[in-house]
Amino acid sequence: MKKQEKLKVSGIAVLIALTLAGCGQTKAASKKTISMPTGTEITTLDSSKAIDDTSLTQISNFNEGLYRIGNNSKILPGIATHVTEAKNGKKYVFTLRKNAKWSNGDAVVAQDFVYAWQRTVSPKTASEFAYLYSGIHNADKISAGKVPVKTLGIKATGKYKLTVTLDTPIPYFKLLMGFPSFFPQNKKTVDKYGSKYGSTSKDMVYDGPFVQKGWTGSNLSWKLVNNSNYWDKSDVKLDQMNFQVIKDTTTGLNLYNSKKLDTVTLSGSQVAQYQSNKNFVSRKLAQSSYIEFNQSKNKVLQNKKIRQALSLAVDREQLTKKVLADGSEPLKEYVSSGLAKDPTNGKDFATEASVPSAVSYNLKQAKKLLAEGLKEEHKTSLNLNLLNNDSDIGKKTSEFLQTEWQKLHGVKISLTT
Repeated sequence: MKKQEKLKVSGIAVLIALTLAGCGQTKAASKKTISMPTGTEITTLDSSKAIDDTSLTQISNFNEGLYRIGNNSKILPGIATHVTEAKNGKKYVFTLRKNAKWSNGDAVVAQDFVYAWQRTVSPKTASEFAYLYSGIHNADKISAGKVPVKTLGIKATGKYKLTVTLDTPIPYFKLLMGFPSFFPQNKKTVDKYGSKYGSTSKDMVYDGPFVQKGWTGSNLSWKLVNNSNYWDKSDVKLDQMNFQVIKDTTTGLNLYNSKKLDTVTLSGSQVAQYQSNKNFVSRKLAQSSYIEFNQSKNKVLQNKKIRQALSLAVDREQLTKKVLADGSEPLKEYVSSGLAKDPTNGKDFATEASVPSAVSYNLKQAKKLLAEGLKEEHKTSLNLNLLNNDSDIGKKTSEFLQTEWQKLHGVKISLTT
């Protein structure tokens, strides 16, 4: 579901991808190609602006940052070959590889990271992921427009030497370095395309294992092909990945069964039908779904009791088990179960940080809090517009939320795709 702005509220479900794989993989003698579906369109290829799964997945495949994140969140070398950390955890000095190149032939240098980071936190860019930089020196002040972008705690102390200074230690800092919002950018390319940068495959330059081809900014299919300038190209196993936007799971399954797709994500009844299939694979995703309330547009949502009422009115067990029925699980906290463990005791962080009252279902209490909240706001009703995407899961989830919330007296929910 697409996000509304300003306030993150309680999570809905942990998604589990249930996938059929292996039937239709192309096995040409000299070319290894895989065809895959994706549930939504690309919104942008600009790593400073991308926030949706489809765009971020593309960027992760065709660009590369200081690190790559492997299985079980293992940190692997990317553009950085070595790092020196200060004992107080507030300074990192990265040594960059000298054989990394952009697809236009330019060397990937420390200044590419400096430029990208400054551009992302700049108020002019208005990146929705600028908050991820919080803790890096002056990042919050820059985003708030209080100090210049050049004061950000990142410096090119050599062509292949990068120094990052933090205001406070960030335990997950290295993991952030594998996230697209921290990838480098080629200033020459950004300047060349201006506002068009990242709006099509052609208006980009690439430093990762693949180069994207065929995305015009609005079409529903494209491909990733090998980047001949990639420093580690000998270890890239695929020659090409074909992507097609398929929002209807029935259509996707039909294409898979006709061997036009090599993998497909199943939903609801399809899971029950195919779970005994030899190609059926269940994979948990470290993904949490949530609603954001736009408090700046609708001042009534600034009332805590009203937000609590809307959260308590959602039966997450019903949503995951009956509506989605695809293996999804209710959240215990913001993060999904199995994502991370407390290093001091080995306990699952989601369980350890759980706040049951934030994700529980209590319609009676929800009605009580809503009535109190509306009275405080001198209102008798609440009209909200829920923005959602038009994928199968997006439709089911938004329709369920509409039904749940309209059980509250005076609440009217409109759905917008």
